[in-house]
Amino acid sequence: MLLQQFKLRSAASTLCSESSYGFKVRKSRSLGRPESLQVRASTSGESTGWLDSASMAFGEVATYVEKKIGKVKDEFSHDVVDYFGTAVIMKKLQMLDLIDRVADIQDDTSELVAGKHVTVQLVSTDIDPHTGKPLMSDEEIFSGWPAFEGAAVQNVVFQLRFTVPRKFGVPGAIIVHNQHPNEFLLISFDLELPDRSTAHYVTDSWVYNTENTDGRIFFRNKAYLPADTPEALKELREKELQALRGDGTGERKPSDRIYDYAVYNDLGSPDEDPKLERPNLGGNEEYPFPRRIRTGRPPAKCNPKYETRKTKKPFYIPRDECFERKKMDDFMADGLRSIVHSASSKISVQVTRKSEFNTVEEIKKLFAAKGKKVGGINNVLPHKTNVPTGNQHPLVFLHEVLTGDFQSADPLLYPLPQILHADDKAWQNNDEFARQFLAGLNPVVIELVTEFPLKSSLDPAEFGDPTSAISEDHVIGELEGLSVQQAVSEKKLFVADYHDAFLPFIARINSQKNRAQYATRALFFLRNDNTLKVLALELVLPRETPDGEKMSRVLTPPTDNSKTDYMWEIAKAHVANNDLIAHQVFSHFTRCHAVTEPVIIAANRQLSKLHPIYQLMVPHFRHTIEVNSTARLNLLPARGTIEEIYTPREYVVQMASAYYRDHWTFDSNALPNDLIKRGMAERESSAKHGVKLAVEDYPYAADGLEIWDAMKKWNTDYIDIFYEDDNDIQKDIELQKWYTEYRTVGHGDKKDTPGWPELKSKKDLAFIVTTMQWIATAMHAPINFGQYDYAGFMPHHPAITRRLIPDEGTKEWDEFQANPEKFFLSMVSDTDTTTTAMAVFEVVAAHAPNEEYINERSPIWTENKKVQAAFKRYCDKLKDIDQLIQERNADKNLKNRCGVAQLPFQLLRPHSAPGVTAMGIPNSITV
Repeated sequence: MLLQQFKLRSAASTLCSESSYGFKVRKSRSLGRPESLQVRASTSGESTGWLDSASMAFGEVATYVEKKIGKVKDEFSHDVVDYFGTAVIMKKLQMLDLIDRVADIQDDTSELVAGKHVTVQLVSTDIDPHTGKPLMSDEEIFSGWPAFEGAAVQNVVFQLRFTVPRKFGVPGAIIVHNQHPNEFLLISFDLELPDRSTAHYVTDSWVYNTENTDGRIFFRNKAYLPADTPEALKELREKELQALRGDGTGERKPSDRIYDYAVYNDLGSPDEDPKLERPNLGGNEEYPFPRRIRTGRPPAKCNPKYETRKTKKPFYIPRDECFERKKMDDFMADGLRSIVHSASSKISVQVTRKSEFNTVEEIKKLFAAKGKKVGGINNVLPHKTNVPTGNQHPLVFLHEVLTGDFQSADPLLYPLPQILHADDKAWQNNDEFARQFLAGLNPVVIELVTEFPLKSSLDPAEFGDPTSAISEDHVIGELEGLSVQQAVSEKKLFVADYHDAFLPFIARINSQKNRAQYATRALFFLRNDNTLKVLALELVLPRETPDGEKMSRVLTPPTDNSKTDYMWEIAKAHVANNDLIAHQVFSHFTRCHAVTEPVIIAANRQLSKLHPIYQLMVPHFRHTIEVNSTARLNLLPARGTIEEIYTPREYVVQMASAYYRDHWTFDSNALPNDLIKRGMAERESSAKHGVKLAVEDYPYAADGLEIWDAMKKWNTDYIDIFYEDDNDIQKDIELQKWYTEYRTVGHGDKKDTPGWPELKSKKDLAFIVTTMQWIATAMHAPINFGQYDYAGFMPHHPAITRRLIPDEGTKEWDEFQANPEKFFLSMVSDTDTTTTAMAVFEVVAAHAPNEEYINERSPIWTENKKVQAAFKRYCDKLKDIDQLIQERNADKNLKNRCGVAQLPFQLLRPHSAPGVTAMGIPNSITV
């Protein structure tokens, strides 16, 4: 190589000096070619381009350079043009909005001492006829890198000039080479073309050192189906996918960008304590589950089937899946405020040595006085919450801590949940209790009663008589003159039935200290005014012996409402506890978070960033893997927050798997199918959305169908732009691999079960992507963002139940009779778990200031004018839906919209202001 370099320099020096050309020699890293030496001749600031010397002899080099210089002389006069690039980057972060100064010095040293730079090459969509490879520009350096200094994080702008042949066209990609030892965030890259138009490239990605690679590839914001990809981009398209797939081996490093699958084998810590062993979810018949992203950490010492949790670092996820700076700062600020709220309560408890609440009023004192109501019925919210970069406070974390998201007069107190705003006793109202199954925390459970008495589907040999203890005697006289069978036939009876999901676990749950739970049912009647009436609550315990009877207790509402009936309140609390656990474990974690992660993994492995379906779906992936990873790290594992603050403790994960095994199918997550499956709707072609609701005033369903139809129309329009017919769907190799891998690997334990639609037509594709988007957006949003306002006040939705209903003649009965309110509070969460749960709900239910909602996308996400027009129609429709929801909430005839608590159902309003608002649909599963 040294001899070749000497020959090249000699030849180039002679020829360039004779023709007044300067020259430079370097090593080549051109795409797909082995390393060689190259020469670049230049004059008057213009460049000939790099001329590949390969391994020529001296004479060959001289002839080669002379020929090239002669040709380039003519090209400089009329056959070359200048493209002007603008790159915006952010240097490596340290913590809390500060630049990593050590990394900054290392990068500056590599520039000044070692001559190592960050460079960019443009890649044409045309093939170079001389090489048969993509036509590429010179590598241009991010010049002046060391000149940018400062302690606080700031965006750094670099201007670059590329001289290319006039026929170069609009580059389809850029290749970034980072010779620095540390990573940087390439926020954006734009290219101004000779006709003054601008080409945008999809970046917003962390670029690590690329010296042992061909560099990082970033494509223009133009979509191509695989068969339509320009020849010059096909190799790049496949290279990028190969880099993202990896080979399935080794422990992942922060610099990796690899997406691969693993089972949930890291929820226990058996090396630390055998009692902390937890079963693997996924990959076995007993505990089936969707896959999560693979980290490759070493196996546990006690058993290689588990992955060790002993790590000082967060679990690996691809760097671009992490929270961006503003999101992380807001998340940390919210967490800090919540910790302060919780700490002030816990300090008070420690000082007074108080572990129990004696009165409900004591719990209310944890909250600040009611201030300005957030998210009122007529509240007009901004459509755009993203603050322009130039206007952002340089210290985002400090700004978020000081400004906050709440109108709270006291920083030491929790903000007042909206359930207490209008009437701080409304949470106890029976009609409000019933309404929230249609328009509350978990409105995806209630179902139509199709036979009476209610029956279990559990095995009678193991669980006893399947018939519910709720009989006609319990409800007769409460059905507006109807018999029970008339009420069933007229579709007037509804149930929130947690019996089968909970009963198999109750004995194990109740064997734990300070845990006591029932498997419950709540039966409702639909009045003529379209509101629900509570008829009866059933609380069930499993039989104690194989030949014994299971124990069922049925309670009906008190007839005297002039005072609090705490026996009834205890029964409601047990049902609410079942509902909150079902909400968190089934509706939230399993149906939303867990099933979406393999969508993201499969998409990054099989769909190129050039693929139109990837570009359609990628906003719906934002933050989800980071959130799920954090949940595995802190919330879900043995002794994690979920085990500490929810009744089932270690059985939470087993219950999640059982629900997935017995109930989850892909197609049942589509809203119309979900409603029909639960009997809450039936097909009717003449109905507005093709389905007729069993309860006309069902806010979640009524608003949800508006969103579903708008989303499906948008996806159908988008698909029509790129696919001419169904044959194009079947020929799309990347698309077919994506969906197949999602089903057969991501959901490998259920790949052969019913409920998987085929992917043979445009209609199939529209249904599939709409269902995936629905899960990540309008299914998740009402389940997540109502947590604080509906469950932040513990007695309304206790996360823990510690005692059962006392039997007459027992010591507990006497205790209950002496002070019913105190007994009630001793039955639910104590002071410590209450404040911990409130802190969690406060953080996860808050919107970040830079949240992206379903009516928002990056201004440069696509260059396709037809797509832009279709998306605008979608946004206009969402704006109309937002107005419709507000009008419905203001309609006094729709009594389920606000209820006694005057808490309007706004969880499906498309956008929101920052903070805890109980409204807004982000583009993805985020917190």
